[in-house]
Amino acid sequence: MAFIKWNDSYSVHVVEIDHQHRKLVSLLNDIHDAMTLGRGKEVIDSIIDGLVAYTQTHFATEEKYFELYKYPGAPEHIREHNDFVKRVLEFKDEAENCKQGLSIEVMLFLKNWLLTHIKGSDMKYSSFFNEHGLG
Repeated sequence: MAFIKWNDSYSVHVVEIDHQHRKLVSLLNDIHDAMTLGRGKEVIDSIIDGLVAYTQTHFATEEKYFELYKYPGAPEHIREHNDFVKRVLEFKDEAENCKQGLSIEVMLFLKNWLLTHIKGSDMKYSSFFNEHGLG
């Protein structure tokens, strides 16, 4: 059973970005499912690799639209992206050093990101992008 079920409260009403956000929810559910089965250590490397790929694609997409539409909240939002990337790279280092309890840290980090960044910071650009014809 899904730890987090996608619902409209997560939608920024931009199809491309919502699709990418669903990928993050999927990664969060994957790590939760693995931990439930006692396999967190087995999947942590692939989850972190998935996060690295996610950040490269998703953040580039958002930042492309920030620049294209001159989104005024871009500088702060990009700082949040940079903080996320920094933390994911720290997770990668910790995984390579076999840190205990890393799976739960990654899961809680992703859940917090979903609730604070996507439902907070990303919602701030939703209507701005929609007003500029992006949907």
